Amino acid sequence: MTDSLAGRTIDAIWRIESARLIAGLARMVRDVGLAEDLAQDALVIALEKWPETGIPDNPGAWLMTTAKRRVIDLLRRNKLRDQKYEEMARGSELYTEDEVDRAVDGEVGDDLLRLIFTSCHPVLSRDARVALTLRLLGGLTTDEIARAFLVPESTVAQRIVRAKKTLSAERVGFEAPSGEALKGRLSAVLEVIYLMFNEGYSATSGGEWLRPTLCREALRLGRILAEIAPAESEVHGLVALMELQSSRFRTRVGANGEPILLMDQNRGLWDHLLIRRGLAALERARALGGPLGPYALQASISACHAQATVAASTDWVRIAALYEALSRVQPSAIVELNRAVAIAMAFGPAFGLQLVEELASEPALANYYLLPSVRGDLLVKLGRAAEAREQFELAAELTRNERERELLLKRAAECDLTELK
Repeated sequence: MTDSLAGRTIDAIWRIESARLIAGLARMVRDVGLAEDLAQDALVIALEKWPETGIPDNPGAWLMTTAKRRVIDLLRRNKLRDQKYEEMARGSELYTEDEVDRAVDGEVGDDLLRLIFTSCHPVLSRDARVALTLRLLGGLTTDEIARAFLVPESTVAQRIVRAKKTLSAERVGFEAPSGEALKGRLSAVLEVIYLMFNEGYSATSGGEWLRPTLCREALRLGRILAEIAPAESEVHGLVALMELQSSRFRTRVGANGEPILLMDQNRGLWDHLLIRRGLAALERARALGGPLGPYALQASISACHAQATVAASTDWVRIAALYEALSRVQPSAIVELNRAVAIAMAFGPAFGLQLVEELASEPALANYYLLPSVRGDLLVKLGRAAEAREQFELAAELTRNERERELLLKRAAECDLTELK
């Protein structure tokens, strides 16, 4: 095996196995930072040995065995001088490999659940949660995370280091909450995954409209969470939303990377496997009973689009009703703006524009580029091209995404052509 091929193979294996490896080690040493260091040590050994010996039949087990040996050495070395390990060793004179095996070889699902809740702990800032989750559960390097969010690598590295120190200083336990505590903590986990996916699906800044790496990692984490927390309706709701949104990827950008809006996309090219998976996940969320939460409601809206074989057959009345329901469980100006769009599509642009005008004074939308963008679109439909052009130009000034800006300026130019006719 050539060095380059071995390197790519090992990198792929690491992406698959790293989260389970770190999760298993963290359950034992009770420190995610230390667990990651031990896992990285095992990876370094693999990088040294595998190009010569070949990839083992079960690389995940090989990495775990190697890491466990490092744990045993570390625990023996530090047993008397480190209180953290004395607490683990209480009642035992000596660490044996059998004891380590019993500590590490538990339910993988339980370990991953603990790791997800630890990396998304509320004690951490939102940015830190996202960075640490991508690092520990996604296996991404700091450079990859930095490129995904268009921030300096040093910034990401500092976030991760500070996050680990904060978890240690605050003595955050490596455990998944239960009972009433679970609901609040679960919302923080889902928020991280949702933010990750949204930033990949519609990048807030930079020269690309899509950042597929973030979407893929968010969807992968959502699927893992759905497997290990199957009784949580909103987990399935978020997975459904991401599956359905992901089905449009190949039609969201043109040959040159330019954005293609939903109503202009070729629906025949949507990924129907992902649509089926999304609808199945949504059905699981509904089957658990109770009122739908914000993620399941958004997935229901996305399902309306997915089930419309052509844009003209979209059930906008139902979408408007779903946005109304969403505004009750998660009130926000952005939800109201989306509801206005749905009402415009269902009952005419004049009704939608009236609602949009009522939102103009909302502080949350003061610098939100989609407010003038939506207003411009409705004005075009009402034949008010000159006013629409001003709105598209304003939206272009407000957006930080270069592709979005190009699209908005193109729409403004089209308004000029409309006026000339």
